[in-house]
Amino acid sequence: MKIIDLGLIGYKDAEALQLETLDGVLNGDRDNTLFLLEHPKVITLGRQGGAENLHLNPEQLEAHGIELVQTTRGGNITCHFPGQLVAYPIWRVEKRPGGMRKFFDDMEQAVMDTCAHFGVATIRRPKHPGVWVDETRKICSMGIGVRHWVTYHGLALNVASDTSLFNAITLCGIQGAVPTSISAEAGRDIPMEDVKHVFTRAFAKAFADSAVAADQAAE
Repeated sequence: MKIIDLGLIGYKDAEALQLETLDGVLNGDRDNTLFLLEHPKVITLGRQGGAENLHLNPEQLEAHGIELVQTTRGGNITCHFPGQLVAYPIWRVEKRPGGMRKFFDDMEQAVMDTCAHFGVATIRRPKHPGVWVDETRKICSMGIGVRHWVTYHGLALNVASDTSLFNAITLCGIQGAVPTSISAEAGRDIPMEDVKHVFTRAFAKAFADSAVAADQAAE
């Protein structure tokens, strides 16, 4: 498993890297890869739509420097911004026990373990993918794409206290859902680098289904 920190990178540039890596994993030329990054302000629409849950018109989006992108991931509308950890696993799922359901469960578990490290208790909500603090407060959104049993896209974990960009949308198209973050729940500013480090270990542990992942989880 390769873990690559891309830092702050535009959505379309990251998508191009995902697709290039996806082709490599499909062809057997590349290992499973986890990209860690942050995006400039962008609102994304999933395969299930989401435009009806956008509260700004094109002129307002441009005035606020917010990009709008149609994606190939599952799910509805969400947004990304500096201070949010985005993780894109380019991952071959076909030989993993449990298939796609286990893949999603393991992603959620990595996030839940990360939040727990910083003293934030979280839950799963049936029929609502992602990670929640309670029935209304969502701390992490998830949506993936799959091509020939290799995944791309992934998850977005709110780290910084400022989640105001979510005011521009109905979060994931779920009425009553509100965003929260690790820093907001912990009551203190949590550095992004600390969260990346903890998440990397939690992800390696959750996905320890190969010698490489197991070795990384034990480091």
